[in-house]
Amino acid sequence: MYDPTLNLVRHVSLRQLQVFEAIARLGSFTKAADELYLTQPTVSTQIKRLTEVIGLPLFEQIGRRVYLTDAGRELETVVKEMFGVLDRFEMKVSDLKGLKQGYLKLCVITTAKYFAPEVLGRFCQRHAGVDVSLKVTNRDSVIERLTTNKDDLYILGQVPDRELELAAHAFAPNPLYVIAHRDHPLAKERNIPVSRLAEEYFIMREPGSGIRDWVLKIFEDGNAKPRVRMELGSNEAIKHAIYGQLGVSVLSLHTLAQESQHTQLRILDVQGFPIEREWYVAHAKGKELSVVARAFMAFLDEEGSHLRKQLDKTYARLTRDWEGNGKGAAINAAS
Repeated sequence: MYDPTLNLVRHVSLRQLQVFEAIARLGSFTKAADELYLTQPTVSTQIKRLTEVIGLPLFEQIGRRVYLTDAGRELETVVKEMFGVLDRFEMKVSDLKGLKQGYLKLCVITTAKYFAPEVLGRFCQRHAGVDVSLKVTNRDSVIERLTTNKDDLYILGQVPDRELELAAHAFAPNPLYVIAHRDHPLAKERNIPVSRLAEEYFIMREPGSGIRDWVLKIFEDGNAKPRVRMELGSNEAIKHAIYGQLGVSVLSLHTLAQESQHTQLRILDVQGFPIEREWYVAHAKGKELSVVARAFMAFLDEEGSHLRKQLDKTYARLTRDWEGNGKGAAINAAS
């Protein structure tokens, strides 16, 4: 007697199901290819083979977006259950191994790339048998991955306002400052009103950035509007634009930690700044964390003091021209 499940077991691979899940979640072959580090032809070939085995179309394309067919929705349910079982099995195996062996999947917002790799490095030095993966992306993508439980832990610059079932724990300060070139006219002024800042060219982060939302709120609270000269998608691009004296911007102090004593950048003394934020480590509420994930969360608390000291040094470098600088201890005091 013919058993269709045997056909699936023999001819469907986990890779094909992984590709299918990514397309179903992202609604795009291109985005799925980028996330999985595959070429688009490879993704298309995997789905073609999967469709041939199933015997029914799994996707239909309307405009630029692809949608699941009835068969696709049924397969999506099965795949989510299957991957959930595998994730729980992997976690149980990690727990049995303890910290001698294990795996940690960490996803962080772009600004956290300035310290997350070093923190991960120190964690791996302490636990040599642990393997780690690090995904760096913007806030919206991090939240999307969190809601679909793609990783073990997530590092965010703020807890999302939207109603999400997540648990978040603050572990270090993440202050935002207005940054300008050292030769900018405002570099020598103190207690600058936001209305005065609005007269200067402003370099803004792209939509989807958490810093962008904070900046717009500060200007709105000051009954002002930023004079946006350009929008850039990375902190490094913004720093280089400031080097070129194209305008001022708001950056996390962490992005400036590698600036030398001879840096051309300076912190501006603007009313309402710094914006006092914190770094949060988060995960889906109710998620059963592995031994490795729990150990990393505890390790982040230890790292908090190291990050505070690093911020104090960075702040001192970027305000050394200030006379009677009484704000140098503000980071530790605020945190």
